[in-house]
Amino acid sequence: MRARTFAQLPAFEFVDRLGKGAHAVIYLAVERSTRSKFAIKHIVRRKAEDDRFLEQAQTEYEVARQFEHPYLRRCFDIVRVRKWLRTQELFLTMEYAEGETLESHCPVSMDGIVALFAKVAEGLGALHKLGYAHADMKPNNIILTRDGGLKIIDFGQSCPLGTRKTRVQGTPDYMAPEQVWRREIDQRTDVFNLGATMYWVVTGKSFRTQMQTAPTGSKMIELEARVDNAPPHELNPRVPIALSRLISECVETSPDRRPRDMRDVVSRLETIQLLLAKRAAAADRGADADAGPAAPQRGRP
Repeated sequence: MRARTFAQLPAFEFVDRLGKGAHAVIYLAVERSTRSKFAIKHIVRRKAEDDRFLEQAQTEYEVARQFEHPYLRRCFDIVRVRKWLRTQELFLTMEYAEGETLESHCPVSMDGIVALFAKVAEGLGALHKLGYAHADMKPNNIILTRDGGLKIIDFGQSCPLGTRKTRVQGTPDYMAPEQVWRREIDQRTDVFNLGATMYWVVTGKSFRTQMQTAPTGSKMIELEARVDNAPPHELNPRVPIALSRLISECVETSPDRRPRDMRDVVSRLETIQLLLAKRAAAADRGADADAGPAAPQRGRP
């Protein structure tokens, strides 16, 4: 796109469009004074139903402005354009994370997958220490950055730990039962969302939620039963039993049967990393033994 400016943000030059959804456009912008790059989300209210997307952007700002963590995308500013005392347009200035989503670019190696999710769990743990649940953890909300890091994004559905939401929010393939039934959300809700995300990455299949039906006003969400979910190691023999067991525990129906928090998840993932490293070292030693002794060097004639 051609560089452009918005009158409401004269300090920025908008140089590219990073993405467009049904309700928002995200631009790459350069701050004129510093030449630093930022991502700016732009939302326009076109009808009354759009109010909830403005509310989610406000929530994202209120949550993401509080942290400064390598695995969490930070928000810096929010600009509201009002008409007749109602917000009609909104700009959210965010940290720019150059890379691809986990949904579009999955790691191939098992040790790479485990290392990735240890970082994701660490980032979510930092969010929980601030008193919030992400409540929409999924592959599309994890950016793998060009420098080998990652950023958890999209805090629009985040809420204080212990919240009971008045409407069902989340992504069906990753929603915890308590989200579907509008029960209390806490750090174990994110444990479930993360477990469903790990399940998708290691098996290539979406986890079918455990709840078959749940009321949502006048509608019913029809969801498939847990009985159809095979353990990860049965779908992918490369998955270590310890990882398969962790994922299965993360997606337990009852929050009380899941790992209690992200520290527990990180600890177990780090243990699995050590197990994989030992296996790799043993395999290397076995390969060296199979190769036999090195051939003697021949002297010059």
